[in-house]
Amino acid sequence: MSQQFTVGVIGAGVMGEALIAALISYGVKPALITISEKRTERGDELVEKYAINIADIDKTVSCAEVLLLVVKPQDMAGVLNEIKVSLKPETVVITFAAGKKISFISTGLGTANPIVRVMPNTATLVGAGMSAVSLGVGVSPEKSTFVLGFLSATGRVVEVPEDLQDAVTATSGSGPAYFFSFVEAMIVGAQSLGLTFEMATQLTVQTIIGAAKLLEVSGSSAATLRENVTSPNGTTAAALASLDANELQHIVTIAMKAAHDRSQELA
Repeated sequence: MSQQFTVGVIGAGVMGEALIAALISYGVKPALITISEKRTERGDELVEKYAINIADIDKTVSCAEVLLLVVKPQDMAGVLNEIKVSLKPETVVITFAAGKKISFISTGLGTANPIVRVMPNTATLVGAGMSAVSLGVGVSPEKSTFVLGFLSATGRVVEVPEDLQDAVTATSGSGPAYFFSFVEAMIVGAQSLGLTFEMATQLTVQTIIGAAKLLEVSGSSAATLRENVTSPNGTTAAALASLDANELQHIVTIAMKAAHDRSQELA
């Protein structure tokens, strides 16, 4: 990384910790990172683990050149009202809250601070996340590079226009839960065919991991890979025909639309 910034993190839950780890992995010195966390034991745990600082919210905000808001959407308005008096004009504020628009953050602060909106997902916790970034007005090239850089330590990063963030939420933000739900269904299905829970889980999880890896490294589309493993009138063809008959694609599309619409409601 080319430049160091002081970083404040409001909210040090599981995602907050993943972002702290990413900052340090990117090259930010732990001494430049300060967190505010309501749970004393949790704050102490992170200080011991990462050698970062902990402070009250006013100090964390007033010292930050880059401020990460890792709070729930329903808590955002209150947090914005609390931090606006301590915020330096040049500080870049990064929101990770689903559904909350840049305009919502800006209005809540009542300032002209540059805002960045990010939609991460839970795979961020293991360095294999997908983050979609929308840059607001006034984000400097240096801080834009910094934000995109440290997020790349959590997995992959794509920059999108803000009006596509609800679609991103429905795709990659909520996407891991769709995947986990499908895995659960496969495990139940395997048990119904006589496998133990342990064997069903092992077979299903490794099959999913292998399929995902194949999709990542082969260079082939999902459609092509599906066709490659589907022999005419074979076992896979029978299973896929059943999924088609039960309108799997329609079910997934409707589910994603529900997530998209809920993201808009949260705005």
